[in-house]
Amino acid sequence: MSGEQIAKGKVKVGDKAPDFTLPDQSGTRLSLRDFVGRKIIVLYFYPRDFSRGCTAEACAFRDSHDVFVESGAQVIGVSSQSVDSHSEFAILNKLPFVLLSDEDGKVRELYGASSTLGLLPGRVTYVIDKKGIVRHVFSSQLNPTKHIEEALRIVKEISKE
Repeated sequence: MSGEQIAKGKVKVGDKAPDFTLPDQSGTRLSLRDFVGRKIIVLYFYPRDFSRGCTAEACAFRDSHDVFVESGAQVIGVSSQSVDSHSEFAILNKLPFVLLSDEDGKVRELYGASSTLGLLPGRVTYVIDKKGIVRHVFSSQLNPTKHIEEALRIVKEISKE
């Protein structure tokens, strides 16, 4: 499985997801706690707006958005680009979900979302249940759309509980 593995960062399955507050693509500050207790959270870290892989991943999340919503999930993308970059990226690709700006990389570091060869920010997805517990971690730099399949599978399992 080249490029695919369970992430071995700081946050792992069974951990309480660390709370954080970041601005979204409209500049509104959102916290993870705003969603805990109400939604299953699909928190995905991606390298950068407008790159080919990240655009494919975001558009795959967009195309499956209704299924996530029907299953009680909130998709949240996080990368280090600015609020303005996220706004343009969301508008251009008609993204119906939240993009958070982690410009200083502190939230990525908090979660231990790995990097590839220590250079490129990693592509890691965390599925967090309504109690705020991490139920699944998936990392694959080279297969961005696999993140959607993995997240949907886990979200559907959790929603049946």
